[in-house]
Amino acid sequence: MDPEFTARRTPARYAASPEALPPAAELLGLSLAALTQRARDVREQTTGTRVTYSPKVFIPLTRLCRDRCGYCTFASAPRHLASAYLSLEEVLSVARRGAETGCHEALFTLGELPEERYPQARVWLDDHGYASTIDYLAEACRVVIEETGLLPHANAGAISPDSLARLRQVAPSQGMMLESLRGDLAAHRGAPDKAPARRLATLEAAGELRIPFTTGILVGIGETTVDRVTALQAIADSHRRHGHVQEVIVQNFLPKAGTAMRDAAACPTQEHLQAIALARLILPADVHVQAPPNLADPEQLGALLDAGIDDWGGVSPVTPDHVNPERPWPAIDTLRRATEEAGLALAPRLTAYPEFVARPDEWIDADLHFPVLDRSDAEGLGRDDPGALWPERHEAAANVGTGAEVVQVGRRSTGWYSGADAEPVHLVPARPRAAGAVAEVLAGVRLGQELGEAELVTLFGARGPEVAAVAEVADALRAEAVGETVTYVVNRNINYTNVCTFRCTFCGFSKGPLSLNLRGRPYLLTLDDIAERSREAWRRGATEVCLQGGIHPSFDGGFYLDVVKAVKEAVPALHVHAFTALEVHEGARRLGATLSDYLSELKAAGLSSLPGTAAEILDDEVRAVLCPDKIRTDEWLEVHRTAHEIGLRSNITVMFGSVEQPVHWARHLLRTRELQRQTGGFTEFVPLPFVHMAAPVYLKRRARRGPTWRETILMHAVGRIAYHGVVHNVQASWVKLGPAGARQLLRAGVNDLGGTLMDENISRAAGAAHGQLLEEHEFHELAHAAGRPVRQRSTLYGPVEPRVTTPSMVGAP
Repeated sequence: MDPEFTARRTPARYAASPEALPPAAELLGLSLAALTQRARDVREQTTGTRVTYSPKVFIPLTRLCRDRCGYCTFASAPRHLASAYLSLEEVLSVARRGAETGCHEALFTLGELPEERYPQARVWLDDHGYASTIDYLAEACRVVIEETGLLPHANAGAISPDSLARLRQVAPSQGMMLESLRGDLAAHRGAPDKAPARRLATLEAAGELRIPFTTGILVGIGETTVDRVTALQAIADSHRRHGHVQEVIVQNFLPKAGTAMRDAAACPTQEHLQAIALARLILPADVHVQAPPNLADPEQLGALLDAGIDDWGGVSPVTPDHVNPERPWPAIDTLRRATEEAGLALAPRLTAYPEFVARPDEWIDADLHFPVLDRSDAEGLGRDDPGALWPERHEAAANVGTGAEVVQVGRRSTGWYSGADAEPVHLVPARPRAAGAVAEVLAGVRLGQELGEAELVTLFGARGPEVAAVAEVADALRAEAVGETVTYVVNRNINYTNVCTFRCTFCGFSKGPLSLNLRGRPYLLTLDDIAERSREAWRRGATEVCLQGGIHPSFDGGFYLDVVKAVKEAVPALHVHAFTALEVHEGARRLGATLSDYLSELKAAGLSSLPGTAAEILDDEVRAVLCPDKIRTDEWLEVHRTAHEIGLRSNITVMFGSVEQPVHWARHLLRTRELQRQTGGFTEFVPLPFVHMAAPVYLKRRARRGPTWRETILMHAVGRIAYHGVVHNVQASWVKLGPAGARQLLRAGVNDLGGTLMDENISRAAGAAHGQLLEEHEFHELAHAAGRPVRQRSTLYGPVEPRVTTPSMVGAP
């Protein structure tokens, strides 16, 4: 590192005396019990009950290092290694095992500047065409992302700004342990890269370069408590200048055989716990505090939580901790049990924390935006569905009928996705338990309190046993509102055209003029086609036809009137559930009619109710991404308000899991709840998880892979809670969830399974693998498997009487 750079970026020297450390000096006089209580209070106010960890693989790119630290067994001499560096294939072999087991992180650890000490390192780099270890590390990171999707965390030590900037292009986060600012520690003799000024300069440069950064202190290597406070304050000051320190590791020293410090005493447990609590209290509240769980005995994990940590760091189901190979990682179930016994909830995260993931333009290189997004949930944490997680690759678009028109190639992910044929992990029913904010909100629900935006967002953040607690409350409200009976409707979907002039970025169904050669064959059903499909639906027992389609450039408002008339002439008794708010809005606009007049005319022609689709997310910030030329939030609400005023019913839908965040879900629920209070016209709430496989916004690398299963359960359950007393029915979309998913949701507030459909094209075109028809006996089997009675309903949730079809009930073709 350039000495001039080091001097320029090193803050003023920190004095190691209690008098120089206000307000930390006051903390040093507290008992351990008082100190840890304060630390827990800070954690509760910032991260609540959530404790995170990063599922990872550990990739030791090289064990060669120019430093000789007195406690280290990671660094090795060339004579002990088969090769100076892992090959790219060896790197990928480890990373592939991580992707197969659902890891999100590839932690690259390596010695510092080995080519400056060992000729073997320099020769290897030259032979393989790399200018430096950093150059090779950057290439290894790039290959891992492209081939496996794992997100690299580069832990390259005290490096130059140029090296940090190079790695920023291929790693969403980086790290370097500060360890201590004592310059005279015996542990760091022979380790030029551990010079305090050098470490501080790297920390400062990372901030200036807007790099989400991990650092930490090593406790018990000869430093004092005041020294630890000094280091923590230096980190805090750097973060206040730049906002880049995402986590601080408080690591306890353990002596290792074969090192210079093999006979030194291990860090006393009380001193480690004190250092954790001090870190939580000295550091800004938005900096996370971590303690490595494998450096504590299993029975001590609770004590680490009690001291104030909110993160367990990287934990690998695949690779050992190569820095501490004698200390195996605890099983995730062990961490989860310890976390939940402390009244907290465990959640996986990415290499970059959610605060940074939420602001990618500022903190993450543009080329890494999608790899990070692809592994994110709606909060910017890691997706938590078990199973393999691979980057999706596709052949050129092809017409494959009504299914997905984009063919996936290569390794397939095995985790659950909406529309996929994998069964979701079992989350409900389960033992419910909630503490903190989630428990407070649920207590308010039980007392009959109405939830606002903040409370709804809190429930959407439920994790672990909190999810079951939310589902339990929702299911109790379901029983109170509608009883135990599960309902369904026998219906048929008629999607009369896939040609559309609008450019919704999530839609894999519609065909626009620019896509005709790429995305399959456009079609437009005739009125005779629609009539015949209606007659066929009636003969097969349907009581409803659901009609929706693209906005064809040749349509005027008269087309929709003709469609309704064609259906009613063919089958007068059939319920016509038709036309999105967009279709109604466009129909009225193209005729120059008011919404009220146009909807009244449709009603007179035989329209009975409107679907709630075209809502997506009722927040214009999100709609600007998903449907920039579509109706606005207020226009969707106005169409449904007007429909209700003239006596038409409709439902509420939400499409979730693409680009939005939980706050947008909450706003959607609140806006529709307010309209329902005014009109009472909504019959049901229908969550529609985003199906990503053939959605243009996903193929263009701008969206997530749909919601996680946890988020899907919570959308149904929180919807039930939010709408309690105003919307009585919550429906599960079996087309997007699969029968197994729908069955689980019957224990989370759902009372309705939707329709038999008999021709569902829109979800199929987006990539959904589930069938186009669910027979009535399958609805009965599904409900009975959940221990619930079942009955057929009408569109408006009335009873359906047995019928005998007569010629007068079905018009002549």
